[in-house]
Amino acid sequence: MDEEFLKQAHNNLDLALQFWPQGSKDVDATKLVATPIMFFQIAIFQCGGITLSTSATHFAIDGWTNFTFIYEWSKVCKFGTPAEKINFMSFDLANIFGPRDITFSDETEPLVTKLVAKKFVMDEVSVSNLRDELTKCNNSSRSLYFKPSRVEIITAILWRALLRASHAITGKMKPSVLSFPLSLRGKLKYRETINPFGNFIIEIPINYEPKGCDIELQDFIILIRETVQKTVDFVSEASVDEVVAMVENLYNKSYGGTDWGASDDVEEFACSSLNRFHMQEADFGWGNPNLMHFGSRDNQVFWLYSTQCRNNIVVQMDLKEKYMDFIQHDQEFLAFTKLREG
Repeated sequence: MDEEFLKQAHNNLDLALQFWPQGSKDVDATKLVATPIMFFQIAIFQCGGITLSTSATHFAIDGWTNFTFIYEWSKVCKFGTPAEKINFMSFDLANIFGPRDITFSDETEPLVTKLVAKKFVMDEVSVSNLRDELTKCNNSSRSLYFKPSRVEIITAILWRALLRASHAITGKMKPSVLSFPLSLRGKLKYRETINPFGNFIIEIPINYEPKGCDIELQDFIILIRETVQKTVDFVSEASVDEVVAMVENLYNKSYGGTDWGASDDVEEFACSSLNRFHMQEADFGWGNPNLMHFGSRDNQVFWLYSTQCRNNIVVQMDLKEKYMDFIQHDQEFLAFTKLREG
């Protein structure tokens, strides 16, 4: 894979979609036994470069399962691990969460607007300085009572910027719901839930109700922290049936309900932090990846993952074109970014 192509692909993320395996969107959730749940596509360039793409249905596989599988697969290939020593996931989840009927109401319409993708690198120094400012501020109305994580700060920066874009485009400050994935691994009181294969996440809906046009960053940080922590505290002591009931209620109220999930007056976004996954170290014997890309342009979402040097965080954003145009010129957002790292 020559340098010219990599340079183009870094700047034009649509090139990466050429290597995305087709077919996963056709998977029927009611027929998982008869249809593939994971697709792989390998492309070999004449110069010797290789691309490996995977696509998995979220009905059965979440990001942790997907990326853990790829990372461990790469180690098996590179080091020739014997089959009997491959043991990095458990398959015991069904022993706790057995088959059951769950009703999800979904009145939302699929997003058909064309989305564009861009990558930004968040400057670690700027983010750290902001964290110090928010935790040491003498003005109590602006100070935080906890030290926020990088993910919390960056997520808040992005969410606030997107709502500023919405305000500029629509002329009004809309309520918003942010879908925040939380892995339940290690958070429940059952041994079998430490590292299971499967889809074991909750898409926590974080609801923001605007109070005027002023958008304080610390309000978003506190909202993210308290909403997620409330869920973590609940599942740590909950029974299996209580966890299932909570998930069903969250989806039906915030994603399928008419107040939030099916309203044109609500801005919906999704985020996903991939910082703790070992994607950068997925070496099949060819070296570490030179280019990574996520998603298939289905909804307005942003992914966070570490740069190769791990000093900064890359943000890949899939947005409507007008929103992306605003973000690229939003000086408050750009103050926290730097030039893209390879």
